[in-house]
Order: sequence, then structure tokens, then C-alpha cells
Amino acid sequence: MQLDPASGWCQGIRHCPSPNFNERPNGEISLLVVHNISLPPAQFGTGKVQEFFQNRLDVTEHPYFESIAELRVSAHFLIERDGVVTQFVSCLARAWHAGVSSFEGRETCNDFSLGVELEGTDDQPFTDAQYQSLIELSRQLLTTYPNITRQRICGHSDIAPGRKTDPGTAFDWARFRDALQDGGSAR
Repeated sequence: MQLDPASGWCQGIRHCPSPNFNERPNGEISLLVVHNISLPPAQFGTGKVQEFFQNRLDVTEHPYFESIAELRVSAHFLIERDGVVTQFVSCLARAWHAGVSSFEGRETCNDFSLGVELEGTDDQPFTDAQYQSLIELSRQLLTTYPNITRQRICGHSDIAPGRKTDPGTAFDWARFRDALQDGGSAR
């Protein structure tokens, strides 16, 4: 995986372009937000997240899908249970992942953040492959966008408390931060 700073797209990973993005108002990239998602909830490997981010989800396939039918959302990246990384939006563009949000008193985090979705739930452990991919991707993002510091990596729950709970209690922040800090693996 290699991030091309000129295009904002990573080479060596799957691309699945989403229409759910727009321009950043100031071009700033200074926050990394970690999320989790699974569609249907707690079901993995369905391909439905990709369909959802591309506005192609067949809402008749599952009762839950009807409740999200009108949403238009995306993230920059999705990391599946097997560690496969898919990119939906260029890092240079504003993906629609954070919603109503605030970081250090600054509203509308989509304007200045990158969103990474981990396939999972709040209460089920994430896989070793996911941590490995998240660490590799995060290192690339930290190098390419120096305004994202280790202190400016947070969960969706941190920027939308009371509204969002992801990445949840099952996400091992210490494991992730330690691997970023020492340059080692997440094992």
C-alpha cells in the first residue's frame, strides 16, 4: 500500500469510489477518525458496506437496511476482517463519515478529517489482520499529512459523544497506539 499525495489515493489496495463526498473547505487534513461498521449489524464479509457507501444498497434485502435507506455516507477507507483495505474517497476530498461532530471545540470534523471504518461492532474484538492494516495505513497517513499527529487520532465516539459509540470497547487503543509509537507490529 502506497499513498500518492498528489491524488490522495492509495495504490496497491482496492478502490470503490463513492459519490458521497465533496471538497474540503480549506484543504486541511489534521485528524484521523476510527469507526466501525457492519451490514447487516454484526454480520461480516457481506459486501453491503461497499454497496451502502456507493448508494447501491438494496433496502429490501434486510429490515435494518430500510432504516438507513435515506442516508448518504462514506468513509475514506474500510478495513475488512481479513485486513483487506478498500478506499472510497480520495484523502484530498471530504468524505461524509463524522456527521455532527466536534474535536477540541472545532465543529464539523468532516472538513479536516480522514475516516477509517473497521468492519466490526463495538463489542466484538477486531482481528490481528485489521490492526496490521490499520497500523500500516495510519503510518502512511501520518507521514503524508503531518498535521495528523498521534494525539489527533480518535474514535467516532470521541467527536460525537452520546450520539456514537464506535469503534467501541472492543477496540484496543493501547495496542494500536503502542504499535504506532514504537514502529513495531500490532501482535
